[in-house]
Amino acid sequence: MTKWLRRLRGAIAMGLTWALGWTVVGMLGVVAVYTLFPELPDIFDIWIPVFAYPGFLSGVGFSVVLGIAERRHSFDQLSLPRFTAWGAVGGLLVGGFVMGVFFGRAPFAALAAITATSTLLGAGSAAGMLALARGGEDRSLPGAGAAGWSNKLIEE
Repeated sequence: MTKWLRRLRGAIAMGLTWALGWTVVGMLGVVAVYTLFPELPDIFDIWIPVFAYPGFLSGVGFSVVLGIAERRHSFDQLSLPRFTAWGAVGGLLVGGFVMGVFFGRAPFAALAAITATSTLLGAGSAAGMLALARGGEDRSLPGAGAAGWSNKLIEE
């Protein structure tokens, strides 16, 4: 498979993973709000895309940003704070996009809350992805580096 197809597949997989995670976290929040305020109209069906679409776009954005910014580093060379910061950038890109599209048509406080939420979810998603990746590694594999990762993020 060519390099750009592998990169595209990785970006889509990251987007789908983040979409799932954001949907789960968002739906837990929606359930909490509806539990606290049962008089709200029952509109659960709209909330899944509300969280899934930005999650997907943030995951793809994170994948692209990470691939560009860290192309010369291997996975085990990235610290958790650095990885988390790139995740925040991926979330901020989507929040900034939403803010740019709807600025002037929606209250500024709502747009700022959306941007802050997507940035925090992006940072949390990246931290979770790195923790899962490092926790799921098998150090007994031949050729594993000090932290189990020896491949570059994006091959030249």
